[in-house]
This record gives sequence, C-alpha cells and structure tokens, in this order.
Amino acid sequence: MQPIIALLRMRLKSNVNIKNRRATFDYEILERYTAGIQLFGTEIKSIRESKASLVDTYCQFIGTELWVKQMHIAEYRFGSYANHDVKRDRKLLLNRKELRKLQRQVQDTGKTIIPLCLFINDQGLVKMEIALCQGKHSYDKRQALRAADDKRELQRAMKEYI
Repeated sequence: MQPIIALLRMRLKSNVNIKNRRATFDYEILERYTAGIQLFGTEIKSIRESKASLVDTYCQFIGTELWVKQMHIAEYRFGSYANHDVKRDRKLLLNRKELRKLQRQVQDTGKTIIPLCLFINDQGLVKMEIALCQGKHSYDKRQALRAADDKRELQRAMKEYI
C-alpha cells in the first residue's frame, strides 16, 4: 500500500512553471499575489502538459470579479467535441479583501495587474502568481539591462578569480 501512496505523491508534484518573462522587463512590480484560477474540463490537462502561454496576458476587473484576459491554453490533444476555447477569459479566485485592495489600486493611473507565472501547487491545483505593476519608461529598461550586464561581468570576474 505504501508504494502506491508514494507514486501518487510523486505524481502530484509537478514541474509545470509557465512564466511571463516579458513582465519584469516591461513593468515595475509593486505587489505580488497568488490566485486560484477557474478552469474547465480539458484545460487542466493541457496545463499539466505545459501547453499554456502568458504572452500579452493581463487582468481586468468586471464588476467586483477579477478576470484574466488573452491567456492561451492549447487544446487538449486527446480532447473530443467538448474541448475548451483556447483564448477564453478565465476568472481568478482571490478573497474579497484582496480583490477590494487591488480594485482600489488599479483605479490609480498607470497601474495594472499582470500575470507573472502559472504553476501547480502541492495539492495539484493550478495557481497563478499575479502582480500589481506600474509601466517602466524606456530609460528604466536601459538601466535594468545595464545592471544585468554588470552583474554578469562581476560573476565572470569572480569565476576567473577562483
């Protein structure tokens, strides 16, 4: 009986970690939140196969609910006529206090909510890390590139020194 439980636990631990790499370059991250996401049918199976993308994805309030827009989850290859719509809007699940706080802050000009990554937690549930962000100017982006280059050069120098 014990080996079966061990196999189930190994199966639950997933290495699915779909990231929005462009988000940290284009936006200054102010606060991070972890939200559940409402999925239907074959969407979870496609995510477990890492067939999702967060490129050009954003979050928007409709009433008092937070929805993720433009998130691409590919059709499940073994799906039938009941396969899901690829780019449908999906509801994010946060508690009411967090939703009210985010809604107040988004009403300020220049702030938006951007998905950072999509992952499966230890219980096998799909979660999305979202962030309250403010857009960067082009000179901020150049500074970030310069800092990354300096860090890389310092690491190379340290390797040569050792």
